This record gives sequence, structure tokens and C-alpha cells, in this order.
Amino acid sequence: MSARFPVLTYHGVNVAGNDTATNDHVALAADLEAIDRLGWRIVPLPGLVDRWFVRGERGAEPRTLAISFDDGTDFDWRDLDHPVHGRQRAMYGVLADFARTRGGPAAAHATSFVVVSREAREHIDRVGLAARGWWSDDWWREAIEGGGAAIASHSWDHNHDLVAHLMATPRETGHFRAIATRELADEEIARATSFLRGAAPNPGDRLFAYPYGETNDYLVREYFPHHHGRIGVDAAFADDPRPVVPGDDRWALPRYVCGRDWTDPDGLAAILRELR
Repeated sequence: MSARFPVLTYHGVNVAGNDTATNDHVALAADLEAIDRLGWRIVPLPGLVDRWFVRGERGAEPRTLAISFDDGTDFDWRDLDHPVHGRQRAMYGVLADFARTRGGPAAAHATSFVVVSREAREHIDRVGLAARGWWSDDWWREAIEGGGAAIASHSWDHNHDLVAHLMATPRETGHFRAIATRELADEEIARATSFLRGAAPNPGDRLFAYPYGETNDYLVREYFPHHHGRIGVDAAFADDPRPVVPGDDRWALPRYVCGRDWTDPDGLAAILRELR
């Protein structure tokens, strides 16, 4: 295992065009070619967390990285006809296409951090997205069983403005900094983890990614360190644009984000060359 381990993050719902700068599906396909050309290998993110932060092991395998998808819309798993930009190959379909030319399913893997509450997803889809039922959960188990996917928690409802009326405890919405008490953290994190573990048990259900990439001192220094055993979470990911390194705080692990930290394969290649 490399001493510096980049985690690359994509959003399947990011479809504003059909080039690498405007479409994460197109970007992923191009980036996979760059990753392969530079001699990097994709490995499952849950395995990294288990080895580095649970078992405390350190390997020496160079040029390995992990891929994650955020939000868990159906664009992750299903080919869909975008109302403006046409047919979109599913994110996992892009990975499968790549894997078929690179030695089978073991050549590519991704972890989807999903919004767990079905009621929240359906409401946001209906009033804030395309209202086409494209934020379901019936594909989670199928994805896991295929061997190329892990399903992890991106909170109960993303603390999203559009679902404030569904929340048991009033709070500020539209950011995750507001989740700064045990009551709120249990609603967003413990509840989501427990439900996910029952609906789609898999190695990814021990991982969490902060909505909006936002942490706060309470979650990083109090909630996760003292309650991770109770809720069953081994690590939490934010979005600081740098690689994971040994000794990182496992409750605020970094990730690179497509479209923010690079917009084409050359940009990703520059990041990876710096990490060799």
C-alpha cells in the first residue's frame, strides 16, 4: 500500500453537458484511461480503511487509489436518458466497461456514499431534480452482489433544505456544520448507518462521508471518537484535496473531487504524478 493514497470522488448527477468539464460520467471514462496509462491501480476503499485505520497495518504497494461516488442517485447504477443531454452511461457501467478491457471486475471498484432516507430522496427528486424517480435504493444489493461496489452512508437526509419538514429535530439546513449535538448526529449518522446495515449489509456500511464535505469540531473530536463503536463506523470522509496518509485523523479523511480539483484527464494526471 502506498504511503499516500488518493481517493477520487465523482457525482453521477453532475450532468451539465457532455464533456469532461461538465459531465462526471464522461470525466470518469477519460480519467480511467489516464489512471491506467500512468500505472495506477484501483482498490476498494473499505479495504484501505480496514487495513490502515482499524488493523493499523501499513503496506508498501505503490500507485493505488480508490474511487467514490457521492449521493447515490440512480445515475450511479442505471443508464438514464437525461432530459437535456441525452443517454448517460451509469457510473458503475463506465467502470464495468473499463474492467472488461483490463482483466475483469477486480480491475475497477467504487464506493457509493448514498443518502439513506427513501422519503428524503423521493421528495428531493420530486421537487428538486427531474421528478423521474431517479433516486431509488432497489439497486444497492445488486451492486454489492456484483462485486464492484460498496454502499456507504452519506447521512440520513443530507441535512438538505428541501426536506426540513421531514426532520424530527429542528436545525439549520443546507450545510452539515449544524449537526453539532449528539441528538442531531444520531439522527443523521447513527440512524443512517443502522438502516443501511439492515437494507444493504456490506463492507462499505462502516464508512461515512460528510454531506457538503463539511465537518465540525463536535463530530470530529467528540461524536465519532466516543461513539463510533456504538454506531459501527470506522472512518469518515470530508473533501480536503489531498491524499490519505498514515496518521491522518480517520474522522476527517481527505478526498479529491472531480470538477473542483481537476476538470480533464491532464489535470488528474498532474495530481497523480505529484503523488508518485
